[in-house]
Amino acid sequence: MFEGSYLGDNGALRPASRLECKICWWVYDPALGDPVWDIAPGTPFAALPAHWKCPVCDGAREQFMVLDDARA
Repeated sequence: MFEGSYLGDNGALRPASRLECKICWWVYDPALGDPVWDIAPGTPFAALPAHWKCPVCDGAREQFMVLDDARA
């Protein structure tokens, strides 16, 4: 397991937490949302639909890592 791995623990996330895919390094930023999956800006990672995956490599959400610079 990578340091900072999300592993499905929504309790470890703040609403503004940014997470990075450990496969392709794409970053989910709640301030930007995800236009590929039609996720509106302002949507926290914990509120993404259960079927959501990385829009670049199709990696599972459990494969994301919490970035240290997450804004409160």
